[in-house]
Amino acid sequence: MNSLSPMRQGAPAFAHAAGDIEVSFEFFPPKTDKMDAGLWETVQNLAPLGPRFVSVTYGADGSTRERTHATVTRIAHETPIPAAAHLTCVGASKREVLEIAQSYWAAGIRHIVALRGDAPQAGQRFTPHPEGFANATELTAGLKAVAPFEISVAAYPECHPESLSVQADLDNLKAKIDAGADRAITQFFFSPEAFLRLRDRAAAAGINAEIVPGILPAANVAQTRKFAAQCGTAIPPWMNRLLEGLDEHPETRQIVAATIAAEMCLKLYDSGVRHFHFYTLNRAALCHAICLLLGKTPAASTSENLKSDRSTPKRARVL
Repeated sequence: MNSLSPMRQGAPAFAHAAGDIEVSFEFFPPKTDKMDAGLWETVQNLAPLGPRFVSVTYGADGSTRERTHATVTRIAHETPIPAAAHLTCVGASKREVLEIAQSYWAAGIRHIVALRGDAPQAGQRFTPHPEGFANATELTAGLKAVAPFEISVAAYPECHPESLSVQADLDNLKAKIDAGADRAITQFFFSPEAFLRLRDRAAAAGINAEIVPGILPAANVAQTRKFAAQCGTAIPPWMNRLLEGLDEHPETRQIVAATIAAEMCLKLYDSGVRHFHFYTLNRAALCHAICLLLGKTPAASTSENLKSDRSTPKRARVL
């Protein structure tokens, strides 16, 4: 915008954020007891924000299958938060993938994040299992045949690095929605315009499902740059300049990362976005701060429910 809207004139940048947003969070399954304790502290800290759902990732080669199942089932059974499990097409037959899906349904998990997945070895191209699903479109259709799952799929504001073109990438997104996906969650990005262009292209292509922006606060500069290179996300020069050298200054890095992500979310909010999906990396502080800046305040009842549920834990089914 070239000038401030009447709502923004004379007020702090976040003053008009009314808290009328929904949020969701992504976690990865813990590998150690210490990481498990850290994850549950993160869940406790974010639960009062009343997330729409939380999702738990799945290793590229299926290596975290049991940990993913245990973590997502525990969240579903011991907290009031709706839980979603990631599933990919990597390294498993259709029968094996659908058996996992059936076990999730039996455990009370009703939401799947359906992804093609990447090759286990960095730099290699994805090769389908001989008896497996070839892509997320086939996986989505297969899951819908098992049970009426709520399904989220991936979208790419800056085009998937393996796509032949922006149009081919958009066609692939439409195929996943047509196969039964309920929404798309985007890969992370650092330019709000990238997301808004995707939203406009999708609408023009007749894609009516919601497209949710995926937000990654740059809590670890080296890691963020590595992730961005792998998925084809551009880091703007001004952002690279701000982040330079901050891995040696953790407190400053946290402030800068929160500021960058919150400002981008505010621009998206001003463009009508009301749902944000945060890639937490199992850390609560940055995502919590951004939500508060957008007016999303904790609900005491949610926190009390979480404490109550955790005081009488239910045994999770392990795959």
